[in-house]
Amino acid sequence: MNTLFLSRHSGRSPSRWHCVSLPPTDYRKIWQLQKELVAARKDRRVAADTVLIVEHHPVFTFGRRGGIENLTIPQTFLEKSGIGLFQVERGGSITFHGPGQLVVYPILDLQSAGLRVTDYVNRLEEIMLRTAADWGIAARRRSLNRGIWVGLKKMGSIGIAVRRGIAFHGSALNVDLPLDPFTWIHPCGLKGIQATSMAMESDQTVSIDTVRTSIKRHMEEIFEVRLEPVDLPALQRFFGKESAA
Repeated sequence: MNTLFLSRHSGRSPSRWHCVSLPPTDYRKIWQLQKELVAARKDRRVAADTVLIVEHHPVFTFGRRGGIENLTIPQTFLEKSGIGLFQVERGGSITFHGPGQLVVYPILDLQSAGLRVTDYVNRLEEIMLRTAADWGIAARRRSLNRGIWVGLKKMGSIGIAVRRGIAFHGSALNVDLPLDPFTWIHPCGLKGIQATSMAMESDQTVSIDTVRTSIKRHMEEIFEVRLEPVDLPALQRFFGKESAA
């Protein structure tokens, strides 16, 4: 295990995070949920941090500084194909999300967690690196761009936002999905870069559910937390009670 991420709180009980695992879900719905969680966490209407682990219906997103110029096909093609296109608050340029990719959205109070932004991003990368290693994939970081790489191909991306000290958005790991949509963009604004997936890089069977379990395990190790499963309806009821209070 990388000693950079060994416990800083030896002897303490781990913090508890809510963990919501979702099937392919509309991007706009999760985007709105994140913003609600950020506000609730900052106002202390929610005492615990929350992580959403989700697949999305096909969608392209680009960051607060732009990135639509790195879309290499007409927007009308996306409209006809029913593929969404959103500009959001996160850092980074354009990327693709779709079924077969696991997106991890921690809604995390950085100050309470004792983390700087760079420390936090390093941990998100480490989760993906360890997950890839579980399938014998020797992924690595590259100074060219945050995320994880196999050779010159990008397998996992990171783009976060911080609002009033609360981090949201997060990481996206290509597990087993068609890679054609990545050829319709310059991924993360990088020309001449190809995307890859765990299924492409491993000689083992790659199951989305098994990868999800691996991500959760490594998140608990790296952030020194315990993930408590909560389903979305329960989380929404919880917010209703908090709001009524």
